[in-house]
Amino acid sequence: MIRLTEYARGGGCAAKLRLNELNHVLKHMPGAGGAPRADILVDHSFSDDAAVVHHAAGRGLVLTADVIAPLVDDPEAFGAIAATNSMSDVWAMGGEPRFALNLVFFSDEVLGIEVLDAILAGAAKACDAAGVAIVGGHSVRDPEVKFGLSVTGEVSPGSLWSNRKAKAGQALVLTKALGTGVMGQAIKKRVAGEIAAAAAIRSMTTLNKGAAEVGREHGVTSATDVTGFGLLGHLRNILHGSGVAARLQLDQLPLLPEAKDHLRNEICPAGSKANRAYVANLVRWANGDAFTGEPANSEERELLASLACDAQTSGGLLLCVPAERAAACVAALRDQGLPAAQIGEVVPRTDGVPPIELA
Repeated sequence: MIRLTEYARGGGCAAKLRLNELNHVLKHMPGAGGAPRADILVDHSFSDDAAVVHHAAGRGLVLTADVIAPLVDDPEAFGAIAATNSMSDVWAMGGEPRFALNLVFFSDEVLGIEVLDAILAGAAKACDAAGVAIVGGHSVRDPEVKFGLSVTGEVSPGSLWSNRKAKAGQALVLTKALGTGVMGQAIKKRVAGEIAAAAAIRSMTTLNKGAAEVGREHGVTSATDVTGFGLLGHLRNILHGSGVAARLQLDQLPLLPEAKDHLRNEICPAGSKANRAYVANLVRWANGDAFTGEPANSEERELLASLACDAQTSGGLLLCVPAERAAACVAALRDQGLPAAQIGEVVPRTDGVPPIELA
């Protein structure tokens, strides 16, 4: 039996550059701080999930690419997860993905070409379900397997979601459960229960298309898909872009089965640990304790804080919803079978105070 996780050092979105490294690189990219161009609606300036540019027909083109290493062993499941993860960035901008290019890193000298066939088949099924046409691609011979998509979508400029549009008073709604980073490690180490592993794969292959549609119906202005930088890392990007802060209720976080149990047994990807270190100075406890990256006062609070930093792959959308519509938004998401929850609120920013409060 092929075990894809043996052919990659890092799995899923946990293998990304660390958030501090990425922010350093982005500051030195050409165009940063330069004169704005009227045909660019969203670039890398505020760490949005995708770029958006004006289309000649008055629409916005949403442009993104994402490549991940395997965090599950089944090739077809990996292809579906990678494709679902790649398309999610477009939905996180309020758009609809239309076309995709396969991005393949693979060597038939290491694995048989039938394995790549299965990866591509899984991706094709996910794209077909999303109404996305795969129109080409690119391949690189590489002994470490990696796969993803370059995706082009569309959005109405007036309906665009971005990291600059969150408003104090909005509710924060999370559409999927946390814990895919921990569960990916548990799967690789062969300690994940069969039912829990299936639940994690089912979550990662669930399209964010329906969640985005619900968000549009309930007045969302800003959103992000929760992936490699964890819930707190991606929330940080929204807060930074909008100049606001947030209060989170840790006991409201939806979690995957077994995620807390494996984390309690110290199964945790390196990317998740790096995420917690990065946000240490951006977070405070509601009781006044400093969040320094050290263990919390209780085991339960410590586990939940760590899962809020867990490096997700194909995670859910974090939606900024008008407070008066939050309950209806959560109900509509749950009607789709999603474990959605209101996990906090957007509040005004106070100078000199860490922007994220955990209760």
